[in-house]
Amino acid sequence: MNGIFEQINSILGSVFFFDVFFGQLEGTSMPFIVAWLIVGGVFLTFKFGFINVRMFTHSYKIITGQYKTADDVGEITPFQSLTTALSATVGLGNIAGVAIAIAIGGPGATFWMILAGFFGMTLKFTEVTLAQLYREKRPDGRIMGGAMQYLSKGLASKGHEKLGKGLAVIFSLLAIGGSLGAGNAFQTSQAMGALSDRVPFFATYPIVFGLIMATLVGFVIIGGIKRIAHTAEKIVPAMVVIYLLASLWILIVNAPMVPHAISTIFHEAFAPTAAAGGLVGVLVQGFKRAAFSSEAGIGSAAIVHSTASVKYPVRQGMVALYEPFIDTIVICTMTALVIVTTGVYDAHGAFADLVAAKQGAALTAAAYGTVISWFPVILSFSIVLFAFSTMISWSYYGERSWTYLFGEKYTLLYKLIFISFTVMASVTSASALLDFSDLLILSMALPNLIGLYMLQGDVQENLTEYLKKWKSGELDRECIAKGVCEKPEEEN
Repeated sequence: MNGIFEQINSILGSVFFFDVFFGQLEGTSMPFIVAWLIVGGVFLTFKFGFINVRMFTHSYKIITGQYKTADDVGEITPFQSLTTALSATVGLGNIAGVAIAIAIGGPGATFWMILAGFFGMTLKFTEVTLAQLYREKRPDGRIMGGAMQYLSKGLASKGHEKLGKGLAVIFSLLAIGGSLGAGNAFQTSQAMGALSDRVPFFATYPIVFGLIMATLVGFVIIGGIKRIAHTAEKIVPAMVVIYLLASLWILIVNAPMVPHAISTIFHEAFAPTAAAGGLVGVLVQGFKRAAFSSEAGIGSAAIVHSTASVKYPVRQGMVALYEPFIDTIVICTMTALVIVTTGVYDAHGAFADLVAAKQGAALTAAAYGTVISWFPVILSFSIVLFAFSTMISWSYYGERSWTYLFGEKYTLLYKLIFISFTVMASVTSASALLDFSDLLILSMALPNLIGLYMLQGDVQENLTEYLKKWKSGELDRECIAKGVCEKPEEEN
């Protein structure tokens, strides 16, 4: 199995990850796909006038239902779509991914991770708005939306039908591979690595863990998006609260070391150690982990957001702003501070074996254990829950992409393949899976961002119209007239 992953890694790496500096800068490299994400996030943030800052408060009101109307159309609520998308991102990307980024790139990777999350908010807004604009209702009553839809339909509307169809097919293939790799195999591998330290039985018989996870995941994903959304709606808020409270407690205990940790993060962001690969090396690690964590610019979350029940496409785009904020800016930062203050990322320290093996989940558990001796037990089981929630969401992303390519009648086949990968991942090395996951997830950004660039005008048009209605008070009057929600007091 490892050999297969390595072959795929080699092929994708040569296509999507060539060095944009072409080896001209000694000791540094900038993978094309990372540069592609950076440029896209910065460009769209300026293009839409820092929408990620301007509409932050308004987005919260949408999430809490203050702008719900009787004309909303969709399968699930905006909040359910947000929690479902977060269940795919709030998890091992925050726990394992952050630890790996710091272990490889040093504490400075945290700064670039946060910056990537900030620009990622606009990327997420753009792709989700387009997903709502170009979604369609299938014969079975289910909504089909996401990058494959706005690439094919959106570009066709601009006179680029063949290009759009080709990009949609490429995206769908990468999304299917990403769902099996990053959204499934990597989650299973890291969860088992964390749990086997607490339950030695699974270290001896890893396939048993794979079979248990496969059974639980299968039960949920067979029920479709509504069962997935209801499960995520219950799991995600509890996971986030428990994790953040534990993180906050550790930072309080290590309060004297926090200022030094923050100083180290900023200093090494611009003057990293040689081992981190220089400035470009640490920047790349930060952006790679942020992309893997929040999936901004990847186009995956747009698939589930397309099913949200809203009247205006940009409204759901604004809801999606909160994903990178919660996932990367808040949770990843808290994790990074815990790891840096406890010092477990030292490649020559007590946990050098975990660093070398890229067992990020186990490394983070060790960091929490330095202050809360019993918490690694809780965290180990929580990691399994994080992995489970990610897997059920990514199964939906893969299933919709599979359906786009092969039709509704073959969805069960995809689900069986997905479940089988869970079992296989329990006996595959984490290192090979990490590289495989990075490649597939980040590769999705290439076709997706082409669509965002070419369709940005549609987003701008809808945003301008929406802001005009919002500023005039029309949205509030419309909401009140429908008798569904009430105007917030501060806007009276």
